[in-house]
Amino acid sequence: MSRVKRGTMVKKRHKRVLKLAKGYRGAKSKLFRTAKEAVNRALVYGYRDRKARKRDFRRLWIVRINAAVRSHGLSYSRFMNGLNKAGIDLDRKILADLAVSDPNTFSELAKTAKEAV
Repeated sequence: MSRVKRGTMVKKRHKRVLKLAKGYRGAKSKLFRTAKEAVNRALVYGYRDRKARKRDFRRLWIVRINAAVRSHGLSYSRFMNGLNKAGIDLDRKILADLAVSDPNTFSELAKTAKEAV
């Protein structure tokens, strides 16, 4: 049986990791072992924070809606309940954008929600 040498695969793996580590500081972009650790950690953070970003934006939208609705004499939960009862299906992203960019339309929504409650 012939001997199997894995030099080409090792070289390929090292190049792939070092390419991902390009731009890292110091040894993390030059040495394979430290680059591998840094890349693995970065990939884990990226996966985790893609989920966290969705939560963060939802919290931001809720804060913006709540702030805008308070000036109309409603709380966030009563506003959302009123919209649901009125049959208005707008997501929080759109509502927050309306609250910031188009206050007149948002005040109409708040009035509708107030009447529905």
